[in-house]
Amino acid sequence: MTLAPQMDAAPEVRIVSAELSTAPRIAHALLLAAALSGTAVTLALFITEPDLPLRTRAAFAVLSLIGMGWSAYALWVLTQRRVLYARQQVVAGWIAVAFTSVFTLGALAIGIGSGIPVGFAAAAIGLAMVGAALVLLGRARRRLAALTAKRQALETQLAGRAR
Repeated sequence: MTLAPQMDAAPEVRIVSAELSTAPRIAHALLLAAALSGTAVTLALFITEPDLPLRTRAAFAVLSLIGMGWSAYALWVLTQRRVLYARQQVVAGWIAVAFTSVFTLGALAIGIGSGIPVGFAAAAIGLAMVGAALVLLGRARRRLAALTAKRQALETQLAGRAR
């Protein structure tokens, strides 16, 4: 049995086949490697440089927490023994919204607190990132809802045939 999508197959089969492909697994493995690498660097700087300014140490601590969050997400996806459908995209969307919001608020605080114009520019970029994360989250939630509705319809159809 092949897991590659078939052109003449029902849409449900193509959706499941696409979810079983190795490309998302490779992408999540790369995400895990990048998140762990970034976390290791920021944690190393946080631990080994105690004389850094408080703002810099706080930034390294927050970046380390963000890296740990993405690492935990990638590990969760990679350790699942079943197809995750769109659920992992919803989880990733919420993580993205949370972390881009933290970035935006931090940049805005730097802009307001120290009057550095770059802080305001970074906050504006952060707002764009929050907007993009919200769009992706909305799309993932709609996809999950559509797949859930399709599953319920198929279960109802199968229950009707079983009678």
